[in-house]
Amino acid sequence: MKYIGSTNEYFEVQSLSGNKFESLTKPVEGQLSITQFEEDGNVLVIDAKEYTFDKNQIVCLTSFHKVNVITLKKAKSLFFNSPFYCILDHDSEVGCKGVLFFGASNLPIINPSAGDLEILETVWKMILIEMKSSDNLQLEMLQMMLKRMLILCTRIYKTQENYEAVNNQQADIVRDFNYLVEMHFREKHAVADYATLLNKSPKTISNLFGKLSDKTPQQMIQGRIMLEVRRLLRYTDRPVSEIGYEVGYQDVQSFSRFFKKHEGVSPSEFRN
Repeated sequence: MKYIGSTNEYFEVQSLSGNKFESLTKPVEGQLSITQFEEDGNVLVIDAKEYTFDKNQIVCLTSFHKVNVITLKKAKSLFFNSPFYCILDHDSEVGCKGVLFFGASNLPIINPSAGDLEILETVWKMILIEMKSSDNLQLEMLQMMLKRMLILCTRIYKTQENYEAVNNQQADIVRDFNYLVEMHFREKHAVADYATLLNKSPKTISNLFGKLSDKTPQQMIQGRIMLEVRRLLRYTDRPVSEIGYEVGYQDVQSFSRFFKKHEGVSPSEFRN
């Protein structure tokens, strides 16, 4: 079921299975998605890395993710674009920027509890009911239901990722750091660069990540660079030197050393 508004608002609910998954592998420009798997053993390659998703797990993707489906048993997805609901403009409402979407190298995989699943299922049912509506309140109601889904998924993921170890202000700093890395990883490679943008010290940023994750802020930056490089090596035929330049390396030797340190093989070997 699909909703298309008068100013290009796009919202769709799909059941995915077998060979029906084109919306995941060929997303429209600017598309965001929430996919909940309904059976075990779904195998997807996302940005050249293989993942197995089991029943009830949820993954959030953008149109920048490169997805290949190996096995898709059964899933349900929400697809929407910024004209329908812009998560950046409404960040104060849903708080998913830098968590569910645009979170640097992290692929947000959500593992709901039994209690979470009951609430999520209610929201899914309400969305399906509203998709069948045709009155002048349909857009507002669908946006409200999507907002509820985003808030629920953000809460679950934050709990799962130990965001409770920091206060709300500190969590926002981490989210903003993740988003800024997503925006600037090609030209800014040092934690100090992002600390300046956030008006914080590099030590403050490092201490916050130490409470939440076993990854340091520098590893987050490097992970996002590596994610982009793997995408470009796997899905384009651009020369290695050009890819290195794309992510901020003027010297191909330095780029190759960086890549091999993290991947264990050279860029050319990875591509082959």
